[in-house]
Amino acid sequence: MMPQTTPRVCRDCDGFAAVTITTGLQTATGARDTVRVNCPTCRGLGHTLPAALTRAGK
Repeated sequence: MMPQTTPRVCRDCDGFAAVTITTGLQTATGARDTVRVNCPTCRGLGHTLPAALTRAGK
Protein backbone atom coordinates (compact mmCIF):
# COMPACT_ATOMS: atom_id res chain seq x y z
CA MET A 1 0.00 0.00 0.00
CA MET A 2 1.31 3.43 -0.91
CA PRO A 3 1.59 5.94 1.96
CA GLN A 4 -0.65 8.96 1.73
CA THR A 5 0.81 12.42 2.03
CA THR A 6 -1.06 15.23 3.70
CA PRO A 7 -0.56 18.77 2.46
CA ARG A 8 1.71 20.83 4.66
CA VAL A 9 0.64 24.22 5.92
CA CYS A 10 2.48 26.96 4.07
CA ARG A 11 5.43 28.20 6.13
CA ASP A 12 5.09 31.77 4.87
CA CYS A 13 1.38 32.40 5.51
CA ASP A 14 0.61 29.72 8.16
CA GLY A 15 -2.49 28.67 6.22
CA PHE A 16 -3.96 32.18 5.90
CA ALA A 17 -3.33 32.29 2.17
CA ALA A 18 -5.43 35.27 1.10
CA VAL A 19 -6.01 38.62 2.72
CA THR A 20 -8.15 41.60 1.80
CA ILE A 21 -6.57 45.01 2.18
CA THR A 22 -8.47 48.29 2.12
CA THR A 23 -6.97 50.94 -0.13
CA GLY A 24 -8.35 53.88 1.84
CA LEU A 25 -10.59 54.90 -1.05
CA GLN A 26 -14.35 54.54 -1.44
CA THR A 27 -16.37 53.30 -4.40
CA ALA A 28 -19.16 55.34 -5.97
CA THR A 29 -21.67 53.58 -3.69
CA GLY A 30 -19.72 54.51 -0.55
CA ALA A 31 -18.27 51.06 0.13
CA ARG A 32 -14.58 50.64 0.89
CA ASP A 33 -12.36 49.78 -2.05
CA THR A 34 -10.45 46.56 -1.31
CA VAL A 35 -7.72 44.48 -2.94
CA ARG A 36 -7.35 40.71 -2.47
CA VAL A 37 -3.73 39.53 -2.12
CA ASN A 38 -2.67 35.87 -2.29
CA CYS A 39 0.41 34.34 -0.68
CA PRO A 40 3.12 34.14 -3.37
CA THR A 41 4.55 30.87 -2.01
CA CYS A 42 1.40 28.73 -2.01
CA ARG A 43 -0.50 30.85 -4.58
CA GLY A 44 -3.47 31.30 -2.26
CA LEU A 45 -3.98 27.62 -1.37
CA GLY A 46 -2.75 27.72 2.23
CA HIS A 47 -0.68 24.54 1.89
CA THR A 48 2.34 23.33 -0.03
CA LEU A 49 3.41 19.97 -1.39
CA PRO A 50 6.55 18.24 -0.15
CA ALA A 51 9.57 19.03 -2.34
CA ALA A 52 9.89 15.38 -3.44
CA LEU A 53 6.42 15.44 -5.00
CA THR A 54 7.08 18.75 -6.71
CA ARG A 55 10.30 17.54 -8.34
CA ALA A 56 8.80 14.20 -9.39
CA GLY A 57 6.53 15.83 -11.96
CA LYS A 58 9.36 17.57 -13.86
